[in-house]
Amino acid sequence: MDTTHRTADQQSPADQRRRELLEAADRVVLRDGPGASMNAIAAEAGITKPILYRHFGDKGGLYRALATRHTDALLSALRAALDAPADRRRRVESTLDTYLASIEAMPQVYRFLMHPAEETHQAEQGFDVGRHSAPVLRRMGEELGQVIAERIDLGPAGEAQARIWGHGIVGMMHAAGDWWLGERPCSRAELVRALADLLWGRLAEAADRAGAPGF
Repeated sequence: MDTTHRTADQQSPADQRRRELLEAADRVVLRDGPGASMNAIAAEAGITKPILYRHFGDKGGLYRALATRHTDALLSALRAALDAPADRRRRVESTLDTYLASIEAMPQVYRFLMHPAEETHQAEQGFDVGRHSAPVLRRMGEELGQVIAERIDLGPAGEAQARIWGHGIVGMMHAAGDWWLGERPCSRAELVRALADLLWGRLAEAADRAGAPGF
C-alpha cells in the first residue's frame, strides 16, 4: 500500500500542507498500526490536535484521506499488473500477487485501514473502522468490475456479470489475504497459485472483448 502524489511544485500551499500531514500520519500508522491516534499524529506533524481537526474534521476524515491515498496507489499497481504483456493466467496471478505483496509490505497500514483497535475506540469514540473501510472494498470491486466489462465478452448481461466478478474477486482477495497475513500458513506464491486455480475455470473459458486489451 505504497503512496503516490503530485510533486510539491505542482501543489498549492494548502495541498502541500495536507500532503505533509498525511505523510506524518503514515509514519505514525507504520509505527502504531490500528492504535494510531490523532494525538500521536499531531505530535508527529509538530502541530496541535485542533489544527489537525481543522484540516480533516475528525479521525474519520483523516482515515478517508489516507484510504484514498493508499487505494489510489494500489489500484494503479493492480492496473499495471492487468496490463502486463503476458497470457491471461499470468496476469491473473500477477494481479493477485500485487495485492498480497502490498499488504505484506505495509501490514500496519493495512491493519489501520481494515481493523479497529480497542484502545483507539476507547480513546476516540465514534470512529468505526468497519464503516469506513467498506467503501474502500466497494471502490476496488467497482473498478475491477469495470475493467472486466471492458475486456471480457460476457454476453448480453455482461455488465452485471462483470460487477459480480469484480466484487467477488476483491472479496476473495481481501478475506484470503487477511487470513494469510495473520497466520502465514503458506508462502505468498502458494496462496497466489491456489487463488488463481479457484478463479481459473470460468476465466479460462471467457473470450476477450473484440478490440479491447486482453484480460
